[in-house]
Amino acid sequence: MKTSESRYNQCLYFSSAAFARKIEKLAVDSWKPVGLAPSHGYLLMNVLDEPGIQPGALADQLQLQPSTITRLIEKLEEKKLVVRTTEGKLTNVYPTPKAKELHPRLKECVADFYSSYSAALGKEESYRLVQSMNKLADKIEK
Repeated sequence: MKTSESRYNQCLYFSSAAFARKIEKLAVDSWKPVGLAPSHGYLLMNVLDEPGIQPGALADQLQLQPSTITRLIEKLEEKKLVVRTTEGKLTNVYPTPKAKELHPRLKECVADFYSSYSAALGKEESYRLVQSMNKLADKIEK
């Protein structure tokens, strides 16, 4: 059954969750070539772009809770993709050489994901949808 045919198709919670699940599947498929979940991949790209970034900044950038960031970092540490250093009260996250080698493939995953969803939705519609979702999320933010 199509989402638009569901009895809950007028409900924002239902419709946004259904859409999110479908987008998640596209994202997971796009990140499979590097063996990372999308959230791990985006965090790693942030660390590669800003070596020494602090977990709080990662939480802000990725719109995730600090505890979630900690779990993601721990997983990337297990995979030998990042290292954490502590200087006093500050924790910094750095990419490893292995992560730096992976960087071009991470960018390919992002491009593949964009291609997948823009093929399904159309490039202009995708752009408008992302812009609209960002504006609406900012309105709800507490």
